[in-house]
Amino acid sequence: MTLEKQQSFEDSPLWKLKVRLQFSGWLQYIIHAIFALIMFAIAGIGWLIGYWPILLFWVPLAIATFLSITFFGTIIIVKYGIHPTERIPADKKLLDTFDLMRARHSCRSFQSRNLTAEHQTELMEAVKLYSQHNQLLGQQPIRFEYIAAPLTVWPIVGAHEFLVAIAPREYNRLSVIDVGRSLQKIVINATRMGLATCWIGPGADQKSIVEHLDGKFEPKKDHVICVCAIGYESMFKPLMIRLQKLILNRRLPLSELFFTDPDCKIALETDSSPFDKYGRCYEVCQWSPSSFNGQTTRCAAISDKIENHDKLIRFDFFPATTSRYYAAVALGIWCANWETGCAALNKHGHFAVLSPEERASDGTSDLPRYDVSWIID
Repeated sequence: MTLEKQQSFEDSPLWKLKVRLQFSGWLQYIIHAIFALIMFAIAGIGWLIGYWPILLFWVPLAIATFLSITFFGTIIIVKYGIHPTERIPADKKLLDTFDLMRARHSCRSFQSRNLTAEHQTELMEAVKLYSQHNQLLGQQPIRFEYIAAPLTVWPIVGAHEFLVAIAPREYNRLSVIDVGRSLQKIVINATRMGLATCWIGPGADQKSIVEHLDGKFEPKKDHVICVCAIGYESMFKPLMIRLQKLILNRRLPLSELFFTDPDCKIALETDSSPFDKYGRCYEVCQWSPSSFNGQTTRCAAISDKIENHDKLIRFDFFPATTSRYYAAVALGIWCANWETGCAALNKHGHFAVLSPEERASDGTSDLPRYDVSWIID
C-alpha cells in the first residue's frame, strides 16, 4: 500500500469510526455484537430457504442467542464493572526464575482497585534500579514515568495505572533496546509480586499519554516508546479479548529463532552440547512478548575452533525486520530474559556491541541486522 493510499484510507469515515470505537473502549464489544448479527442473518436466511433447518436455522440461531446474552452480560459486568469485588492475586515468589518468566502473560483486563502502597513502593524501587545509567547498554538516558489515570489504550480493559517509557527524541537504537531490556526487568519483578502487566505499543494513543504526563514530557527532547499497564488481573474479560488471547498464544519453534550462523539459516540444536548448558534460556526468549506477537528477534550462537573442538564464545542477537522501534524493544526484552536466565543458571557473561571486524562480518547484510552480543565470560 502506497503512502498516498494509506493516508487516503486513514482519512475515510470508516477508518475514523474504527479509531473512535477503538479508543473509546467499545470496539472489542462491537466486534462481539457483529458476530451475533451475522449468526442472526444466517438463521434468517435458513428460515427463508427452509432447507437444512438444523444447520441453517437452529444452530446459527442458538449461537446468535448465546452471543447476544454474553454481549449484554459482558457490557454490564466488564464495561460498567457491576460484579463482586475480586481478591488481590497471590504473589509468585516461590516460583523459580524460569517458571516465573513463563508465568507472565499479557493481561487484557484489570481490576478497578489501585495498587497497594506496598506494591507501588516496591514497583517504583524496581523502576529506579533498572533505569540507572550503569544498568544500560547505551549512553543515552531513558526513564519510566508512572501515571495513575485511564489512558486511551486498546484493547485493554480497566487499566488505570501505567509506566510510560521515554527515550531521547533523537533516535538512538541502543536507547530503544534499553527501554525493552529495562522495562522487561521491571515486568519480571512485578510478576514476582503478583502484579499483572501488558505491553502496549500501537494500541496506545500518544496524545492521551502526553496530556497525562502533565509537564513531565518535552516534545523537543522526549519520545514515548511504549507504555506498560500494571495492576491486578481481573477474571472478567470481553469474549473477543479471550479469543484474541487464544490466537496470539502461539510461538515459533526454537529452530526458527536460534541459529549457528550470523545469516540465521542453520538451525541451532539447543539440546546438543555445548548449547544445552543454557537450558530454558531459549524457552523464555521464545515466549518473550513482542508487538502483535511478531517474534522479530533471532539469535546466533557463535563458536570458535580450538584444538579441534567447538568452543562457544558468544550469542549474537538480531532483529528480523527493519522496524526502528518495536523490533528494537522486542530485542531488548529478549536480552532481559536471556541474562536473567543466565544468572539463574550461574552462566556468566555480559552484553557488548561488536564491530563488523570483531564479528568477522562484512557488515553489508540488511537482514537479519546485528544489534548486540552476549559475550561469555
